[in-house]
Amino acid sequence: MIDYRIKNSLETVIGLEVHAELNTKSKIFCSCSTAFGGESNSKTCPVCTGQPGSLPMFNDKVAEHAVKLGLALSCSINPYSKFDRKNYFYPDLPKAYQISQLYSPICSEGKLELDAGDFKKIIGIREIHIEEDAGKLIHDTSGSRTLIDYNRAGVPLLEIVTQPDFGNAEEVIIFLERLIETMLYLDICDCKMQEGSLRVDVNLSLKESGAELGTRTETKNLNSFKAISHAINYEAERQREILNKGLMVEQETRRWDEEKNCSFPMRSKENVQDYRYFPEPDLNPLVISDEWLNEIKSAIPELAQEKRNRYIAEYGLSPIIAGKICSRRNIAELFEELSKKSGEAREAANLINGILMELINNKNMDPFKLKIDSEKLSTLITMLAKGKINRSVYKETITAVFNENIDPELYIKDRGLFIVSDNDAVNKAVDKVIKNNAEAAKDFKEGKEKVFSYLMGETIKNLGGKSDPALVKKILLEKLNNFIPCRREANA
Repeated sequence: MIDYRIKNSLETVIGLEVHAELNTKSKIFCSCSTAFGGESNSKTCPVCTGQPGSLPMFNDKVAEHAVKLGLALSCSINPYSKFDRKNYFYPDLPKAYQISQLYSPICSEGKLELDAGDFKKIIGIREIHIEEDAGKLIHDTSGSRTLIDYNRAGVPLLEIVTQPDFGNAEEVIIFLERLIETMLYLDICDCKMQEGSLRVDVNLSLKESGAELGTRTETKNLNSFKAISHAINYEAERQREILNKGLMVEQETRRWDEEKNCSFPMRSKENVQDYRYFPEPDLNPLVISDEWLNEIKSAIPELAQEKRNRYIAEYGLSPIIAGKICSRRNIAELFEELSKKSGEAREAANLINGILMELINNKNMDPFKLKIDSEKLSTLITMLAKGKINRSVYKETITAVFNENIDPELYIKDRGLFIVSDNDAVNKAVDKVIKNNAEAAKDFKEGKEKVFSYLMGETIKNLGGKSDPALVKKILLEKLNNFIPCRREANA
């Protein structure tokens, strides 16, 4: 009889293989363009399509990008790495082998520290290796044929292989967010999952606490957080049901179907020997000199986690706000420019996390593509800080800068939106409001303080919404406190 209580307490163990297409201009072993899109098979040559007599020529920029990521993930950098041929026979691989690194990867033994509120965990990076991408199969909707586009064949990839350190989908997503963030800061991959430049393979097994790892399955080529999360939860439950029935999980590669929200077997999972690896005879070993390593190291920018910690300590930002600002390198750079030019770091943070993000979301824009004049925004922050404009005008003008790139000072001046700080003008407005609202003024004198907000609003409206709220409040309070209600005549 099966003990369901024990089986239902099985631990989920997950490891990832993340494939990141590098943003080099040319492919890894030839000069063909890596640009996304275009006519099928238009970005190919004898090298990337495996024509007889063609020879590969390694793109050094690929090694530079690999080393950058390795250093950012605290990896050991192999000064002498090699390439191997991984043999398998699928129509999207025109050479019938893939040039990769099995025995001597360029980076190994790293880590990525996850820190999300109360959640903290270190994920081990087993290795990062260089390889070439395959082509793309396009299945005819009629099911009668499959087309092949080799434009992607030979695009440089980094495969980031983690240790099996994840216990659930939530941890995986946090890790991927941090990894993507790191690669964007390093400017080595655009991480556009919808375009296939970042794809994730999920290796998952179940085991009893303290026991050996169970039989794993691999769910291939997941290209969205939603798909990754659903695939993990589905596969964990599928394996649990199999084990609860007293059956064995089969080692296999599976395909995720987003529409049906389930996975299907593709093939039995290959082992290393199935690929018949052997050293690549047409490429020399990759040598990373100390001089080149130091040069690459010096070019690595301050990364997101370092910025988050600095913003919290230096500017007093909350971890949540600092995290949002640092999620994109260009947004963090904008924040630093605004803080430096205006001297108002917190107001700069509020602008970015408030009005600016609202405008970006309303336009359904990728924050990475934001281009806005920091000089104009810092001018507005300074105007607000000095009391020259109120928040309503501030928001209106930021919107105009975002949409039309207007000159903020001319915009405010032409529309007469500068704050009225003339005491005489405010005094006249307050007198008029009190005269027109004598009953409300009398109520305030009798202790009904809620009417003050109404009188304040009426005064600001009388001044066309351009008044200094602090000045209006000061004068209104003085006049209300000195207000003497008219005596009502007794009824005859």
